[in-house]
Amino acid sequence: MGKVMSMVARKANRFNVENRAHRVLEREKPTPAPKYESNLRDMERTLELDPDFVSKLNTKDASLDTRLKDVYVTSKDQFIQRVVQRQGADRPLPLDRTTPTDFEYGYMEPTKVSSGRCTLRQAMQFINDHQQDSEEWTASKIADQYKLKEPHVANILYYFKTFNIHIPDQKYKDKLLTQSTQKQIQEKPSTE
Repeated sequence: MGKVMSMVARKANRFNVENRAHRVLEREKPTPAPKYESNLRDMERTLELDPDFVSKLNTKDASLDTRLKDVYVTSKDQFIQRVVQRQGADRPLPLDRTTPTDFEYGYMEPTKVSSGRCTLRQAMQFINDHQQDSEEWTASKIADQYKLKEPHVANILYYFKTFNIHIPDQKYKDKLLTQSTQKQIQEKPSTE
């Protein structure tokens, strides 16, 4: 029922649209929007103080116009001079147009690292060292070497690990594949 009603309402709204639009456009002056009571009171007050206020608004004041023409603004901005200097012909264009290479970890690593902090590369290095040989690379030794707090290093070593990639030999891979296919063949019921 909603669709039918909306279609009927749409057709009623669009009925005789062009004639109604022409009538609105042919009117001499559009009707002004209704004013609030506070605006009407303000207008009454201004008209009581100065009855010629409306006529003053509608006439052009020559003295104000001449004052506006006399105003001249001078700018002493140094920015424009700097731009002109930068655009000088003596400055050569860059010759290298290649895009800069990406960094290994996605950001430029700092050259100086304050004590109590480490870079991502250093963290990966000591985590990897600890995984390879945890007897030699203990949390205390790593903390001393990188000037970090020992409990922080212990937490890092406990919660973060690097991935180990295990690539099986090709001959074992073939055997595993054949064993799995043999099992599938044996389990497959015959459809005869």
